[in-house]
Amino acid sequence: MSTPSASNAAPDQRPGSRRAQFLADRIEEGAAKLAAFIQELPEALWKKPISATDRRTVGIVVHHVAFVYPIEIELARAIGSGKAVETSWPDVAKLNADHAGDNADVSKAEALEALAKNSRDAAAAVRTFTDDELDRTAPFGLSYGAPVTAQFVIEDHALRHAWHHLAKIKEAVKGQS
Repeated sequence: MSTPSASNAAPDQRPGSRRAQFLADRIEEGAAKLAAFIQELPEALWKKPISATDRRTVGIVVHHVAFVYPIEIELARAIGSGKAVETSWPDVAKLNADHAGDNADVSKAEALEALAKNSRDAAAAVRTFTDDELDRTAPFGLSYGAPVTAQFVIEDHALRHAWHHLAKIKEAVKGQS
């Protein structure tokens, strides 16, 4: 008995799906919008803190978005395979603080290069999700143990992340560029 090829497999069984393609396109769109804004940002604002409560600089935050794409995809893959993810918000805070300390002097060119590569890789990984994987649920620590779908994890993390930080960066530099 032969195994069906991707071209003649049932639509929800072949690698990737229309939904996965759509999600991947939105990841790339968000990263492109962030990159376009940052490319035009004056160098003097690269070291500007994001806010009074988030003292990371614009540069660190752009690099942070790039840095966490692989982690966000790994979390979605785990949920998509039905495995619980126990990562907590204190874990994220430590990861972010360590990243900020390790990358305080990141250049705009380095951050933009990492953003382009990692968003492209994240989108490619998302395109391989099947509808079954996108629909699978498992307990997710960043949602306080609630069973969420892999699609939710992709949307709330890898997809939303660039958009979220772009809005925060725009707010931080409003009237200064």
